[in-house]
Amino acid sequence: MQDPINAVVIFLILCASAALGFFIHTRLPEKHKSPESISLVQLVVMLLVNFTAIVLGLLTTSVKSGFDSAYAARGNDAAQIVQLDRCLRDYGPETAAIRAQLRGYVAAVIASTWPDEPRPTGVAYPDTAEMPQFGEAPRLSTVLGDAGLEIRSLEPTTSLQRNVFSACEAQYRDVLKARWKVIEGARASISPPFYWVLVFWLAILFGSFGLTTRPNTTIMTIIALCALSITIAVFIILDLDEPYGGLFGIPSTAMREALADMMH
Repeated sequence: MQDPINAVVIFLILCASAALGFFIHTRLPEKHKSPESISLVQLVVMLLVNFTAIVLGLLTTSVKSGFDSAYAARGNDAAQIVQLDRCLRDYGPETAAIRAQLRGYVAAVIASTWPDEPRPTGVAYPDTAEMPQFGEAPRLSTVLGDAGLEIRSLEPTTSLQRNVFSACEAQYRDVLKARWKVIEGARASISPPFYWVLVFWLAILFGSFGLTTRPNTTIMTIIALCALSITIAVFIILDLDEPYGGLFGIPSTAMREALADMMH
């Protein structure tokens, strides 16, 4: 979703809904403006406001939890790769080619996931032009899989190498698990149909505001400010629901620090 554009669209829809409510209010027969009718409308509006507050609160909590999990998964992924690299370093110079593959893998992840940032230098990595920014990238899977095959092909000759080899195999499995957590965490949880149902619900709510009173400068200003507040809240929810990119996107710091450590 294009969050800034959607935010502007939501704001315009909410303001237009309130304006439609004002328009209908000025043309309603007086019998429809009795105190009993106005009280009922106000009661319904209060009910809608409470439900809206609950839904937005739950959505904010849910996407914030998902964002925090994705942030932690990315940090754990970087840490696991660094530990695998150090394990291979401890094994001996035989693993130099495998370590070079891992460095290329990390550099490709940085270049594909954060395309607007400076690309890694000083290390060879696969072309990222056709790689998706989020989710599973078959080319990266191949690179990591090849590194795993080469790790399993190692032939330790000393007791120290045998111990380190076992640790590297276990660490490689941890890297794979961490990678899939990152892939799963990059998916948005709010589907477009649910999003537009929420917008329709908010439009009904703002349309109800206009049915209860005649428009004046104060009321229209308050409704515009309310629409702006709701729009900002929805914008934050949508932005947090997409962990990479946007205003609150997960930075590349962890992966860049991992690559810097691996190049020592």
